[in-house]
Amino acid sequence: MSTHTTATSRRTPAGVKSQQRVKDILRAGRDVFAEKGYDAATSAEIAQRAGISEATVFSYFAGKRELCARVIADWYDEIIDAFESGLPRDGSVRQQFAFIVRTHLRLMLVNGTGLCALVLSEGRSKQHDLSDTLTDLQRRYTAPLMDVLARGQSLGHVRTDVPLRLLRSLVFGPMEHVLWDATLAKRRLSQTQIETTANELVDVLWSALQPPDAKLAALTQFRQEVEEASRRFEEKSAE
Repeated sequence: MSTHTTATSRRTPAGVKSQQRVKDILRAGRDVFAEKGYDAATSAEIAQRAGISEATVFSYFAGKRELCARVIADWYDEIIDAFESGLPRDGSVRQQFAFIVRTHLRLMLVNGTGLCALVLSEGRSKQHDLSDTLTDLQRRYTAPLMDVLARGQSLGHVRTDVPLRLLRSLVFGPMEHVLWDATLAKRRLSQTQIETTANELVDVLWSALQPPDAKLAALTQFRQEVEEASRRFEEKSAE
């Protein structure tokens, strides 16, 4: 996982035992916050699940809000790492776009809607001790999509008559709507349901992202995919 630092809770504790203790607290915190939400979660229950005293929790975190912020920040780190490590670098713009949408929905919903609700609500609270760090994480979180959209524009696959920042909102807005629907209904979606929803969303969003002359863009994309497939075949044959 990526490591990011602030003056307080994001620092790396010294010693293997302390590092493991922080991991245990964060794991218990993630479970409790996901199950009960921020308001109903208590540091006492988090401590109990981690097998330690409440005082020990406070020796690593200043309070419940700081702990919640760290839980959210660490989860963002996991999703960002999944984007950065799994993005198909040699894939077409559409393939890369589809990967981002599917990964976003899958990682947000795979553990149920509790943690997703926590991120959608508490993750945006200006009261968090780590609000600056969370703002930076949000920027890094959307960076892979922005890079893919910019590449798409340069290749003629993505419309250029709309600013990138608005295209970003065009993509994340509907995805957030899907997440809120599942969260408010408190539905735990199956892997198949998540994949089906993601695929449908990819088709709808990609249509909206294409230039006005979509047929020409589709032909351009198809040509690129054929060229890339031919190149990979030639490289494999030469091995």
